[in-house]
Amino acid sequence: MTTLYDVPADDLIDAVAAKLEDRFDQPDWAEYAKTGESRELPPQQENFWHRRAASLLRKVATDGPVGVERLSTEYGDKKDGSNRYQVAPEHRTDGSQKVIRTMLQQLEDEDLVDTEGNAGRIATGEGRSLLDDTAGEVMEDLDRPELERYA
Repeated sequence: MTTLYDVPADDLIDAVAAKLEDRFDQPDWAEYAKTGESRELPPQQENFWHRRAASLLRKVATDGPVGVERLSTEYGDKKDGSNRYQVAPEHRTDGSQKVIRTMLQQLEDEDLVDTEGNAGRIATGEGRSLLDDTAGEVMEDLDRPELERYA
């Protein structure tokens, strides 16, 4: 049986995002919100909300239990010290915790993610089966000979 670990992450995230589009909608404010302090503009991707939610679901399933703060660190980026003269060195900034928290709450409403006390969030059986079933479908569609041993 194919699991979420057996297929490339990008292909799995794209397939899960397509399934999540039917389950919930992005909030109205999402098209105006930046995804972190280091960003200048909101995301320009058409289906950004569902792609990031699928990525979060995969991260929670592989790394869980995990909290919002650690996830915002993983989705962070580098920010230049000064835009005009480059006098300060660049430093690390976190991603938007509001965006991540809202996505996790939507995944919880769909019973794909659950809280594990104070430890953080974990993937439920339904969430893991969604990832594994989608991984099986992705594996069938892939035309990569090096991955045939997992099929």
